[in-house]
Amino acid sequence: MGRNTMQLRDYQERGADFLFEHDRAMILAPVGAGKTAIALTTMKEMLEAGHVKRWLVVAPKRVCTDVWDQERLNWAPTITMAIAVGTPKKRAVAFASDAEIVVTNYDNLQSLPSAHSFDGVIFDELTKLKEPSGVRYKAVLKWLTSINIRWGLTGSFTSNGLEDTFGQCKIIDQTLLGRSKSAFLQQYFVCINRDFGQWEPVRGSLEQVMQRIKPATFVLDNAEYRDKLPMLHTVKLHCDFPERAAYKQMKDNFVASFPDAKIVAQNAAVVVGKLQQMASGFVYETTRTPNPNKPGKFILTQRPIWFSTHRFDLLEEILAENQRANTILVYNYKEELAELKRRYPHAQTLDDSNAKDRWNRGEIELLLLHPKSAAHGLNLQYGGSKIVFVSLPWSMELFEQCIGRLHRTGQVNDVWCYILLTDSTVDERILASLHDKQSLADIALGELK
Repeated sequence: MGRNTMQLRDYQERGADFLFEHDRAMILAPVGAGKTAIALTTMKEMLEAGHVKRWLVVAPKRVCTDVWDQERLNWAPTITMAIAVGTPKKRAVAFASDAEIVVTNYDNLQSLPSAHSFDGVIFDELTKLKEPSGVRYKAVLKWLTSINIRWGLTGSFTSNGLEDTFGQCKIIDQTLLGRSKSAFLQQYFVCINRDFGQWEPVRGSLEQVMQRIKPATFVLDNAEYRDKLPMLHTVKLHCDFPERAAYKQMKDNFVASFPDAKIVAQNAAVVVGKLQQMASGFVYETTRTPNPNKPGKFILTQRPIWFSTHRFDLLEEILAENQRANTILVYNYKEELAELKRRYPHAQTLDDSNAKDRWNRGEIELLLLHPKSAAHGLNLQYGGSKIVFVSLPWSMELFEQCIGRLHRTGQVNDVWCYILLTDSTVDERILASLHDKQSLADIALGELK
């Protein structure tokens, strides 16, 4: 196959060859390994060879607007592309165009005007379609049968467990793991709680599932990619917890008392969230008031109750020690964002004007990032090399995606990742959960090699 003027790396060449030779395929590669470059190169060749007349790309919204068209200029500048994101009118114009590639986001799948004009589809970040019972998933199945060429790109295939693999494989090729999730679960899992639909994989199931999908899967060895990048240093920083009594009260009794508030959690799931908030030094007091415009409905309001700044004081020490180097700060709660803005008025978020470009030009000292906005494919590697998790997400996929904004191709400095942990709190449980999920992912990828 002929290649573009920009040079793919050896592993990307092999990935492009794999896609060209398989109508139904998945590319499993680490964050920042260049999956979009692999896909665009092969899409161009499929168009030139006449195997595909028109492509549909489905991706997270920010990836649609910030990544695909930019990468097209690098890897496939001769093909045309339309971005079907925004108002219904803008999307309709893009779909009605004669562009060889139309890019739309997952939220639009339920209102897709028609897929009959496409004979190839790429799902960028395939994990967005891991749940077969979802409305979005069912909407895809309605038009997918008319498209023969189906490719999926992901860096976190088993981010939350082996169960995630079924939905992703069914979208690509129903012959891989079958059509029925219930049959899949009964074959490879044992039900441990039928009331809550909790299943645990049986011994050897991981290896069996990976062997079944291996023929349709290209896996990039982490070592082959990582040795092309600067070092990634992960530093866990612990801090003491001054309000141990209130934390223990919430953990044991689902309630915590403060001078001006009494916080009550309704169930165990709510308690976990309250405990994570408390580990950051605050907790939300939630009140319900009747909605005057909607009888029987309530208006929920959240008032943050602050009792400690221990974690943010530790953050200040890190920033000072790093001599105010450009740094990404990852938060999970709105009140964490509010506190960061109070302390650092000059800090920016991705929603601020032209923030991504200004960051990459080195013009932003602090970039505040929520894990869900750390879009797949978002390039932030040029503006700095330090990232601090003020608090951790539970999702391994989101955790990796945040780090991958900096630790990716184009980064020239060692990347330093700082994780702030409050001792003897739910923080330790979250970090352990992330490690367990990473171990599962490593084993799964090992079986696919």
